[in-house]
Amino acid sequence: MGKSVILLVKEIYYPVLAIFGFPANLLTIVILSRGNCGLSKCISVYMVAMATADLFVIMINVMVYYIFSYHFPLSFLSYTPVCRTIIYMTGVTLDSSVWFTVSFTFDRCVAICCQKFKTKYCTKRAATTVVATVPILVLLKGIPVLFAYETQQIINKVQWGCRSSVAFLSSSLGITYVWFHSAWVVWIPFTLIVVFHTLTVRRILVANRARTGLRGQRSEDPSDSEMENRRKSIILLFTISIVFILLWLTNVITLVTTRLSNTIYYQGKDTDPAYIATETGAFLKLLSCFQNPCIYAATQSKFREELKNVVKYPWKLMLGLGKMRV
Repeated sequence: MGKSVILLVKEIYYPVLAIFGFPANLLTIVILSRGNCGLSKCISVYMVAMATADLFVIMINVMVYYIFSYHFPLSFLSYTPVCRTIIYMTGVTLDSSVWFTVSFTFDRCVAICCQKFKTKYCTKRAATTVVATVPILVLLKGIPVLFAYETQQIINKVQWGCRSSVAFLSSSLGITYVWFHSAWVVWIPFTLIVVFHTLTVRRILVANRARTGLRGQRSEDPSDSEMENRRKSIILLFTISIVFILLWLTNVITLVTTRLSNTIYYQGKDTDPAYIATETGAFLKLLSCFQNPCIYAATQSKFREELKNVVKYPWKLMLGLGKMRV
């Protein structure tokens, strides 16, 4: 009997995502670290952090968890302590990616809506502190996950595989943690992002109306670079948040309904609707780690220029070395 459609999609989708997502995030880190995109140091810190978290998502969640563990089920990755650690780290990387996005959104909200607080908070030092604190909190938050999975089978006294622990998930602590995990990863970030963007857009629209009135009184040229920059900021912020919410929506629904069962060690049939919905949610969720480089390239002209320069650099270097030999 052949493989189901969902399994065939998994075997194609994740390698393709890794092939494109890994270099895209790596290039993003290099480009933003160069500091030639016209961004403030504060913004650069957050954007580099988001790209770094997404790179780790590609490495751990996609490559190790969904590719290597899936195709090599009898490797050392399937030892219970190892696979339990891998599952723990997949949660850490995703949580970091999500909360770096929330932190960046809050920073932009403060920068636009709170001028007095802006000088103290919107600095490279504050951004670095936030970026360093988020992973620590995420690591601590994920500790219960280590107890949510148990050994799948014991062969020659060696523990192999991981499966959801029924005892943990049916306990009051397990049920509470599942709902807390769902809120922490999606519902709280969703709410915060919507609130921050609402405040930011409201402030920008009020400022634009006031600025338009002043310019109308002064009878100046209708072109206004500051208003254009604000418009681009709205587009960038809304694009990141809306795409993030859409890609995570399916996953949060399946997370609530299937609890912590969305792993490669799923025990049900691969044709079950619950399994298909869970895997579809995982497809879209992990696609979010590829969204930001695409958004930057689509909305930021200086980022596109730097991307071209970085891509051309190895060829220029090779041509330079060739001329030196001649």
